[in-house]
Amino acid sequence: MNSRFSLSLASLITGIALAGPALAADISASGCAAKRQVLEQRIEAAKAHGNRDQQSGLEKALAEVTAHCTDASLQQDREADVARHREEVSQREADLREAQTKGDPAKIAKRQAKLEEARAELRAAEQAAQP
Repeated sequence: MNSRFSLSLASLITGIALAGPALAADISASGCAAKRQVLEQRIEAAKAHGNRDQQSGLEKALAEVTAHCTDASLQQDREADVARHREEVSQREADLREAQTKGDPAKIAKRQAKLEEARAELRAAEQAAQP
């Protein structure tokens, strides 16, 4: 998958996630077919509202997904996301250890909260990566 497509796909997923958590969940769970379905639904909604610019952008995204999306590439992307989140957790653990060494209760609490947030994101990424 080329980087331009990856960026477009990431933008598409972000846009769909902003449109509603249920749509994002469908995509992560069902792969390329779900992406196409969501895009087709959003194209119809854009047509119904007369939003030609949005419709055009969605049609381009649909063409990209149709041409380049494979369930294997999506799984690979999910696994890369898990690896990135694991690295984030490791960094947050190191930050917490450093704060504990210094003994500042406010910093310790802040670092602990950041670590918990990173762990939650890792769990979500791992769940999304499950076949």
